[in-house]
Amino acid sequence: MTPNFRSGARRSSVATLVAGALAAGGLAAAGMTTLEPGAASASSHREAPLISGQPKYDNTDVYAFVSPDDPETTTIIANWIPFEDPAGGPNFYTFADDAQYDIHIDNNGDAQGELLLRYTFRTHTKNKKTFLYNTGPVTSLDDPDLNVTQTYDIDLLKLHNQSLVSKTKLADDIPVAPSNVGKASMPDYGTLRGQAVRQLAHGGRTFAGQADDPFFLDLRVFDLLYGGNLSEVGNDTLKGYNVNSIALQLPTDMITESKRQPVVGIWSTTQRKNAQGNFEQVSRLGNPLVNEVVNPLKDKDKFNASSPWNDGQFLKNVTNPELPKLMEAVYKIKAPAEPRNDLVDVYLKGVKGLNQPPGVRPAEMLRLNTSIKPAADPKRLGVLDGDNAGFPNGRRLTDDVVDISLQAVEGELVGSKNDLGDAVDANDQKFGGSFPYLAEPVAGSRGPLAKGTAGGNSVRDQVGDALQPAGSAGGTRDTGLIAASAASGAAGILLIGLGLAWWRRRMRSN
Repeated sequence: MTPNFRSGARRSSVATLVAGALAAGGLAAAGMTTLEPGAASASSHREAPLISGQPKYDNTDVYAFVSPDDPETTTIIANWIPFEDPAGGPNFYTFADDAQYDIHIDNNGDAQGELLLRYTFRTHTKNKKTFLYNTGPVTSLDDPDLNVTQTYDIDLLKLHNQSLVSKTKLADDIPVAPSNVGKASMPDYGTLRGQAVRQLAHGGRTFAGQADDPFFLDLRVFDLLYGGNLSEVGNDTLKGYNVNSIALQLPTDMITESKRQPVVGIWSTTQRKNAQGNFEQVSRLGNPLVNEVVNPLKDKDKFNASSPWNDGQFLKNVTNPELPKLMEAVYKIKAPAEPRNDLVDVYLKGVKGLNQPPGVRPAEMLRLNTSIKPAADPKRLGVLDGDNAGFPNGRRLTDDVVDISLQAVEGELVGSKNDLGDAVDANDQKFGGSFPYLAEPVAGSRGPLAKGTAGGNSVRDQVGDALQPAGSAGGTRDTGLIAASAASGAAGILLIGLGLAWWRRRMRSN
């Protein structure tokens, strides 16, 4: 019988240590295998020193849930590149060509992945003589005006004790949904998103591309715990930012060990090719915010180069978490007694009777019981509010993992009832009802129009025609707009130069 935790009450205005919530989840360790490279660096929203300078490789969040509109399948979503400014051109956001983006699945509880789904990307540029990401309005993924494109492959690796058993190609040369440059460049972004959702030959669906960052929370916790007096709460810090997403929907019986053992553990990693041509693991993510708030500075980079089966070396970060002590010092909320074995059970093993596999080896990863059907009316507090289809049983896009984890780390499961939260209860954008479920990315043109304009697009087609790729139809007009602009610019420079020369001669004569 699955546990039914008490119903979550009214949110307290005490929006304390958001991220710390997930202190619950934080273990770390260093480990390597024949398939996973050696130690390197970091993961999540800029949570560790090394990975904060490598955003293309920085895994921000992982989600795993039974698909609400197709309950015979399981959906996994992993996001990269934190804080993508929608207007961040001219070099918009692409996956790295020198990386392996991996999703790991442990289906027997031994803390090792029996399945590894590997995404690898390639970038293509049609016209390298322009600085533009797109040279005109883009209406399809194969539009010649989409100047910079990406494609990807998916390989399924089956492992035993981290040795390769088999390798199967699930997808080849699938197009990536582009960055949402703006309304002039991509007048119907929804069409582009739809074209990037593809069926897999072996069953399931895949998507890769830009999306609105689905994580909602107030990150101002890092300003001395919301200013030290709760004056800084209730602001969704990630509102208006995008991420690059990988979404995968697979038949559930393809990823589980058996119907009798329906629990899977899921985490993601990023490998980057180093100067010697070898891949090194630089990012790792399972439960949200673990490395940001749970692990101290000395362990953060090590965690991102580590493997779950070695997580025991940092058990103390969970049994004796820093967050409750800080909250007691600043807000006088009494910290629960240590050691915090309640957090070990929930976040490292799974909840017994809910999502704990038999013979489990403690390790930091999302654990999902795929036999629990989706809730007709999902509760944002998940299991804490009696909704066993939600976090910490996997993680849905709508789960308020900050409030859930904050309440857990402050002792909700050991009798210290509380209603702590960060006062951010939902994402600013509405999620979709079908795969890939993510909200469309915020457009780069989201700001107001210039004063006195009505949003006409009379110039847009001219720009598209003038910058057509070499060899394409209409190429004879390539010089039209550019030549006129260049001539005007050259004339202006010449006049300025003549004026400066005249001024210098006059000054000398005086």
